[in-house]
Amino acid sequence: MERVQEVASSCNQDLPPEFIRPENEQPRFTTVPGQRLEVPVVDFGAPEGDNNLVKLVYDASSQWGLFQIVNHGIPNDVIENLQRVGRQFFDLAIEEKEGYAKDPSSKSIEGYGTKLNTIKGTHEIKGWVDHLFNKIWPPSAVDYRFWPRNPPDYREAVEEYAKHLHEVVNKLLRCLSLGLGLAADELKAAVGGTELVYNMKINYYPPCPRPELALGVPAHSDLSAFTILVPNEVQGLQVFRDDNWYDVGYISNALIIHIGDQIEILSNGKYKAVVHRSIVNKEKTRMSWPVFMEPPPDLEVGPHPKLVSEDNPPKYKTKKFGDYAYCKLNKIPQ
Repeated sequence: MERVQEVASSCNQDLPPEFIRPENEQPRFTTVPGQRLEVPVVDFGAPEGDNNLVKLVYDASSQWGLFQIVNHGIPNDVIENLQRVGRQFFDLAIEEKEGYAKDPSSKSIEGYGTKLNTIKGTHEIKGWVDHLFNKIWPPSAVDYRFWPRNPPDYREAVEEYAKHLHEVVNKLLRCLSLGLGLAADELKAAVGGTELVYNMKINYYPPCPRPELALGVPAHSDLSAFTILVPNEVQGLQVFRDDNWYDVGYISNALIIHIGDQIEILSNGKYKAVVHRSIVNKEKTRMSWPVFMEPPPDLEVGPHPKLVSEDNPPKYKTKKFGDYAYCKLNKIPQ
């Protein structure tokens, strides 16, 4: 399969037709021009159990499904190293990157690739993006076959980032749980406890000759419980709000949090999974490093029993996360 990075280096000023979105998806017709959305910002430096912190996270998760956290405790150099080794991987020759290509005979999305659906023979408009998926936690989920050995410190940089993510993940889950009126540890248990999978994706969006016609990733909500994203300096994240698409203004050194489908399901709709997409740039390469926090595949996820009643019946099905993910990636009704 030809990679988008290869297409970008050879297509001059013409966008191949397989990347052209229908007009009702094209950024030139659907983006509110000149407006950057100021999404909620949460200061994560507040102490554990701080009522105001819980309220800020609750409000952002129920009204927006997206927020940025500052003072999150992850050192800048740890994030910079994560970004550096990702850039260095995508700077390698195509042939070397293909050594980490995802297994076409597997349902797994782990490894280097271009498309997400795993059913052969399906046709869809292509996104202007290549990616690398690596599960980075827990150790039982890690498959180092798909971790680049070049750059040589890729593993060290990624594992250091994963180590620092733990406290952010746990604090966020405690805030989300308390906001729903549950005990602090109940939501973490419901998404898998210590078996919660950290699934990292590095997105690589090369310069695009006609960015107004294409999308990096089309409109979607994340199938995860929630997602913690590090962007590079190139704008590209858009959020659907009030029936319009808006650019999201980045804050330097912040982490971007997306509420995903599983938290919306567990909260029985109190928290909202954010609908978002990524646009691309004519001159600059955009990259992002989302880590999808996913329940283990065999864990059944549905509305939390304490959040349903006769007056508030379940709004969502209960099903194994692995089945949910397979259906969503392959556009099969849930």
